[in-house]
Amino acid sequence: MAYDRGITVFSPDGRLFQVEYAREAVKKGTTTIGIKFKDGVLLVVDKRVSSRLVEPESIEKIYDIDDYIGCATSGLVADARILVDQARKEAQVHKVNYGENIGVEMLTKKVCDYEQNYTQYGGARPFGTALLVAGSDDLGTHLFETDPSGALVAYKASCIGTGRPVVMDIFEKDFKDNMSFDAALKLALSALASAIEEKLNPESIEIGVVKTDEKFRRLTGDEKAKAIAKAEEKEKKAKAAAKTEE
Repeated sequence: MAYDRGITVFSPDGRLFQVEYAREAVKKGTTTIGIKFKDGVLLVVDKRVSSRLVEPESIEKIYDIDDYIGCATSGLVADARILVDQARKEAQVHKVNYGENIGVEMLTKKVCDYEQNYTQYGGARPFGTALLVAGSDDLGTHLFETDPSGALVAYKASCIGTGRPVVMDIFEKDFKDNMSFDAALKLALSALASAIEEKLNPESIEIGVVKTDEKFRRLTGDEKAKAIAKAEEKEKKAKAAAKTEE
């Protein structure tokens, strides 16, 4: 029980159980996808609107950090908001001190350092959230995944949340380097639909995109509706081709 309750106490086999429990909170979060394409990065999130009485606009899963960096979250929403606020502060401090936008990797490492502090001291708990950070800087476009332990990994395509096993299987088979924006968006939406096992709705998903030398932005309702229609059309064609082969 001592290993279970204390964040600063290692178990005999070298594990921090509270950090592992925080990872479980992420696994129960909404399906959140990040995918790189030829000259940018896409973030696609299932907002999981639980009731028709909820205003979909009030649920925010994709956040702007600065002009060229955004992130998507999965896990405890309140924890994610604190990390986003910290990331925004770090970006602004860097801009004031150096007169330039912060690098994507540098910003992600600063956020992960902040998370790591909460795994090392008593009287605190780890953040029960993970982030997919997408951005563009002088070194190109980047996609990073953070972990409640404070670790980070760069990906070409990744997923966090409940749908991770399904989405990662699809990406392992179908992801290609230097995909076009449309191809990457279709693949991400198709993977999301497979993961949540529901028909996609423009109101219940959020899509963010950043391109080289273009600011991070969210797609509008019309853009999302068109993208979903194209993804569904591709899915129908794939199913028809499979039936023909049979």
